[in-house]
Amino acid sequence: MKFPDIERVTFDPDIMGGKPCIRGMRVTVGTITGLVASGISFKDILKLYPYLEEDDIKAALTYAAWRTEEYDLSLQAS
Repeated sequence: MKFPDIERVTFDPDIMGGKPCIRGMRVTVGTITGLVASGISFKDILKLYPYLEEDDIKAALTYAAWRTEEYDLSLQAS
């Protein structure tokens, strides 16, 4: 099984306010996951954003799934 290259997800404070984007472009992980969640097919997303690749969509979904598993721990001074 080949896993998506999560390094396709980039962060730059000068692009989309530092939100996670795909390969430094102005397409956020949130945009892609929102489209998929709305039932838009990979094929149709690639028509809407012809500069994306299928692996970009898979990387966005992988990143989003990984982020849902993270949680913050409160640290108390001792």
